[in-house]
Amino acid sequence: MPSLILKVYSLLFKYNLKRQLQTLIQSPVSVSDPFNGVVSRADESIVTSNPAFSKDGVATKDLHIDPLTCLSLRIFLPQSALISSTNSVAGTEGAYGGYQPDINGKGCKKLPVILQFHGGAWVTGGNDTASSDVFCSKLAKSCDAIVIAVGYRLAPESRFPAAFEDGVMAIKWLAKQANLAECGRSSLDKRIANGETYRGRQIVDGFGASMVEPWLAAHLDPSRCVLLGVSCGANIANYVARYVVEAGKLLDPITVVAQVLIYPFFIGNIPTNSELKLANSYLYDKATCILAWKLFLPETDLDLDHLAANLFPLMIFPMYFHRCYLFISHLLNLAI
Repeated sequence: MPSLILKVYSLLFKYNLKRQLQTLIQSPVSVSDPFNGVVSRADESIVTSNPAFSKDGVATKDLHIDPLTCLSLRIFLPQSALISSTNSVAGTEGAYGGYQPDINGKGCKKLPVILQFHGGAWVTGGNDTASSDVFCSKLAKSCDAIVIAVGYRLAPESRFPAAFEDGVMAIKWLAKQANLAECGRSSLDKRIANGETYRGRQIVDGFGASMVEPWLAAHLDPSRCVLLGVSCGANIANYVARYVVEAGKLLDPITVVAQVLIYPFFIGNIPTNSELKLANSYLYDKATCILAWKLFLPETDLDLDHLAANLFPLMIFPMYFHRCYLFISHLLNLAI
């Protein structure tokens, strides 16, 4: 049984979330800039990035990757990525102070990458909040991996499919970075072979829109990518995974090897037995969940069997449930 402290925390969390949802429903939403949106709330506790390795052994960096929206990324790089030297400099006035990988890749260890999507019932949270910073830092250290936290657009300022589109944009950007890094290494190898001196030139894409990100160029292993999401972030991670399957080789050399869905925010018009049993428990409140979906889905399409909310809307029939169960069993037998 959960402890008393956990129950009290859950009740307080539910109360605060429900109050915030009700406030957002009653407040007029600004549509003056529909392309921009918001990625965090004013009342959130924010942690600034630190590109130098801190006491917790993780360096962080913020990036904005889409000029048309406020989509942002925060990279968490564990110090275990360094084999010998930290290459971390203390910046003087006007100079960069942070980790700088060796140009030739010396002392740089390749790490898997975890693309992380935060929770928050579609309307709150962020990739730069205190809770996200702690979670992603611990994840990077414990998994010995690069964590890229995605700051997707929040509802109701940006309703479906904005958050899902941001997830797809993030995986596309990661694939582009992997390709730019490979081009950079090939170009550098040729210049070294010809006896030329590297002068700090960088590879950019065909239109000059993207430059290779040095941390990823030095440490990213594109063959080991994991999609991880918490609560509504798990819904985004699942959508991105489906996109990856459809895209096929268009995302090469990025290879998604796993997805981790932590209590995904799925729901449906026909409640399951557990949803009926726990409808007003300390942990789950269906009325609050419906409020969140009301703010996220298009205003004219509040359907809890929407594909963003319910992967298997036909599971209300036993025969469909059993077919889904047999399908999962078949995948497990094939070690997929």
